[in-house]
Amino acid sequence: MTVALAVIAISINLFFAPHGVAAGGATGLAIILYEIAKIPTAVSTLVINVILLILSSFLLSKATTLRILYGSLMLPVLMFLIPNTNLVQDRTLAILVGSVVIAVGFTMLYAVDASSGGTTVPPLIFKRYWGIKTATSLFAIDVVVSTLNIPVSGIESFILAIFSLWITNLTINYLQTGIDKRLLLHVFSGEQLREIKTQLLDLPDAEISATLIHGEDNGSGRDMLMVIVDQPDYKDTIKLIRALDEDALVIAGDVAEVHGVN
Repeated sequence: MTVALAVIAISINLFFAPHGVAAGGATGLAIILYEIAKIPTAVSTLVINVILLILSSFLLSKATTLRILYGSLMLPVLMFLIPNTNLVQDRTLAILVGSVVIAVGFTMLYAVDASSGGTTVPPLIFKRYWGIKTATSLFAIDVVVSTLNIPVSGIESFILAIFSLWITNLTINYLQTGIDKRLLLHVFSGEQLREIKTQLLDLPDAEISATLIHGEDNGSGRDMLMVIVDQPDYKDTIKLIRALDEDALVIAGDVAEVHGVN
């Protein structure tokens, strides 16, 4: 958790704060306050997090409050210890790099079921009392914080903040599910399914797994071949299927993770 929080603090102090871009969260509010009143970001982050911790203690469970306690207090401490340095002069490049770095920190926290506190608290309250999805309300809060860039730092900072939110979410998704994605094919082909399966598994240098599922098991009433294939082998797989049955129905989709196959 400490290493993850340090990575987040590095992204704020070295990439976001020096360029005055607030890309959501309590740290984003802290950057806005620094731009307005020159309050150190570590101090305002601590104040914001303590206020939200108190709110959590009244409106959320004790277990939830304890889970976010360490991150809420340690993050501003690390922000205080890590120097605020303009590491990258180009503003756009700094926000791009900072978005990837902060995504790494958040992914590390998620891996151990931890939190940095801050504006993750209101979405939990909204979900508990009004049933609003946490992802929806957290995104809305981040957009509101990002919008504050407009009167404080200008429209360019706002655009960079929105761009940062997109890059961060995209990077988190890739880090959590892996960049080595595969394709899942559902193949319907009458009497040719067994032959298709046999020849697919015999393709040289191809990473392919194939499972024949009977109609009563898949609910379609027709036998189906489920194929897991690496991206580079997709074209050869389709070519082979078409060669054996040009009328075969093939449905393809991305798969984030595959377990239990080679």
